[in-house]
Amino acid sequence: MIEFHATTICAVKKDNRVAIAGDGQVTMGQSVVMKNTAQKVRRLYNGKIISGFAGSVADAFSLFDKFEAKLNQYNGQLLRSAVELAKEWRSDKVLRNLEALLLVTDGNTILMLSGNGEVIEPDDGICAIGSGGNYALAAARALTLNTELSAKEIAEKSLHIAADICVYTNHNVIVEEIEG
Repeated sequence: MIEFHATTICAVKKDNRVAIAGDGQVTMGQSVVMKNTAQKVRRLYNGKIISGFAGSVADAFSLFDKFEAKLNQYNGQLLRSAVELAKEWRSDKVLRNLEALLLVTDGNTILMLSGNGEVIEPDDGICAIGSGGNYALAAARALTLNTELSAKEIAEKSLHIAADICVYTNHNVIVEEIEG
């Protein structure tokens, strides 16, 4: 069975703002670009939470739905919702097989969620996932340390740098920003 993968999400926290940027490429298998304009970054919980995904597209949509249900269940509490989702993700036989990662933020905290039950908050307020994630992460760290750019500008430029290097990442970047 051929899988569809969507990649490269970068989150940056700076000056009481958090931006999450994602590219628009969806790749079928290892060699075919099926879509250039996917929206991998979206607002949840009445616009109070921003989330982005990397990995299998169908799996990521399932996780968006599950995460939003947890946000509703726990009144928008980001950390509690993330931990409860990670616990369910790790223990449920169906969810355990999902191949996707999520980056989520409420404007104060950035969390990376994985199917291994991981809920990780980056030390430096910068996190990236997906096949171009390490490129975006390096770019975001360098831009944060060496420029006066905003969180939104850094996240967007980091995605463009990753797109120049990673064949699974394109320049159709969507950025959402939230104040902490």
